[in-house]
Amino acid sequence: MELTDKDRANLEQARKVGEAHGYVLNPDTKRARKIANLLAEHEARYGKRFCPCKQSHPLDPENDEVCPCPDLDAEVAANGHCHCWLFFRKPEAGADKPGGD
Repeated sequence: MELTDKDRANLEQARKVGEAHGYVLNPDTKRARKIANLLAEHEARYGKRFCPCKQSHPLDPENDEVCPCPDLDAEVAANGHCHCWLFFRKPEAGADKPGGD
């Protein structure tokens, strides 16, 4: 899969958010790219990075959650990843990549 400069910038932004919370991005670059690009589109359109996986349709800027969502840590603790499958728990040393089942 060929990544554009925009894709790379959006993935880097998402990587920084994940890193700040102690997580890594989904190793499935196609999935991570899709979510990162949707977050960037929301930021360009609404001024905030609304979670594309938990948004109402149409998006409700007054009530929809902004990424990282308030449930991020609980979701990763329970499932190993967030609801969107963007952020994953860091693999332990010697373990397989997250999501590599």
